[in-house]
Amino acid sequence: MDKRVDKSDLFERMPVKRAVLKQIVPTIVGQMIVLIYNLADTYFVGLLNEPRQTAAVTVVGPIFVMLTAVSNLFAVGGASVMAHALGTKDEQRARQVSALAFWGGLFAAVAFSALFFALASPILRLCGATDETYALAFGYAKWVVVFGGAGTILNLLLGNLVRAEGGATAAALGVALGGVCNIVLDPLFVLPQFLDMGAEGAGAATAISNMLSALFFIAYVLIKRRRTVVCLSPACLRGAGRYLKNVLSIGFPSCVQYALTVVAVAALSKFVSGYETEAVAALGIVKKLDQLPLYFSIGVANGLLPLLAYNYASGDQQRRHAAFVFGCGVSLGFALLCLVVYEIFAPALTGLFIADARTIEYSAAFLRIMVVAMPMMSVCYPMIVQFQAMGRVKESLVCSILRKGVLDIPLLFLFNALIPLYGCMAVQPVVDSVSLVVALCFYRKLRRGAEA
Repeated sequence: MDKRVDKSDLFERMPVKRAVLKQIVPTIVGQMIVLIYNLADTYFVGLLNEPRQTAAVTVVGPIFVMLTAVSNLFAVGGASVMAHALGTKDEQRARQVSALAFWGGLFAAVAFSALFFALASPILRLCGATDETYALAFGYAKWVVVFGGAGTILNLLLGNLVRAEGGATAAALGVALGGVCNIVLDPLFVLPQFLDMGAEGAGAATAISNMLSALFFIAYVLIKRRRTVVCLSPACLRGAGRYLKNVLSIGFPSCVQYALTVVAVAALSKFVSGYETEAVAALGIVKKLDQLPLYFSIGVANGLLPLLAYNYASGDQQRRHAAFVFGCGVSLGFALLCLVVYEIFAPALTGLFIADARTIEYSAAFLRIMVVAMPMMSVCYPMIVQFQAMGRVKESLVCSILRKGVLDIPLLFLFNALIPLYGCMAVQPVVDSVSLVVALCFYRKLRRGAEA
């Protein structure tokens, strides 16, 4: 019989705070590295001091987020169902689910890349590309989405599956590899002293880095195949079809949240594109900076998911709740720190990305408005993941669509009419506040039901 790594101590017996930290610290580190290499694209393109190049990267941002949406359909659903299976000591089901998630994600990645290539022009125009920025935006998207889409999706997906059985450190290493490669490759591909490819070079660096990260995970699983329940063999798909509905239903809210993020960000970019090109470039810089607390919260949430799902399936609701509360506290504390720092140092922080004075002026103003959303957002993500871990599709879906898409666009029209341009930046704080209130009401009701 194959020898498996026993993770029951981490999930069942280790002190809660220690178990949470053991799961979330590597995941947060991995997310911070992802953030750094995302910032690297904007930073090195910004060194060209050409707002058109920075604006082109901004335009493609929503499409890149859509890759995460496609990945999460199988990554979050697969990881949650895997952790449930492990919580009930059903390794065979965990293996089948992992194979289903992997092959489903790969198929979705190829389909998405092909669809984007066929509809690149209308999609990029919808995201805010103008005649001035279209060619640059397509050059960046060609690498990131068409050539690198599969690498990006499999990188995210395999990291979630490895983390689902307690391999948070290995998952972080895989993500870190891609991040380090991207940071090294960006200046080589972007800057005029080297290959001088500009924004397109940043896309090439990202595509290569994500593919290397995906290959790392595939190699890791193959080497550890006798000690992991993550299975990439098509043979493990036999009988796995009966879990597809469960995987998709749990992953769907996360997919919808990211997909609606695309709609919301594209709508915001479209509103801003009606003003100066410097304003579009400024929005891109601010969206990079506000990713610090966002990625931290995602790291906390992703690290919590296996722990929450395992203990929910095994029936230890007290341990699950304690892990959730501690994780939320960590996420909220960091968000409050970012709020203070960003408000005080907004011009200096945005000035790190570009020397253009007009762009810095817009960026600092945008950042100081949007940063108000961070504390609410920092709790929303763990809350939504909590619902996913519990298999509560309705609650997860409602909170996800409230955060992005349903309220954003009507408020954009209203706020932009009341306060042109700057009012658009106030939408996210309002939306996150509403989503958090609804999520807390849902969770309070679930807690009462569990105690009854």
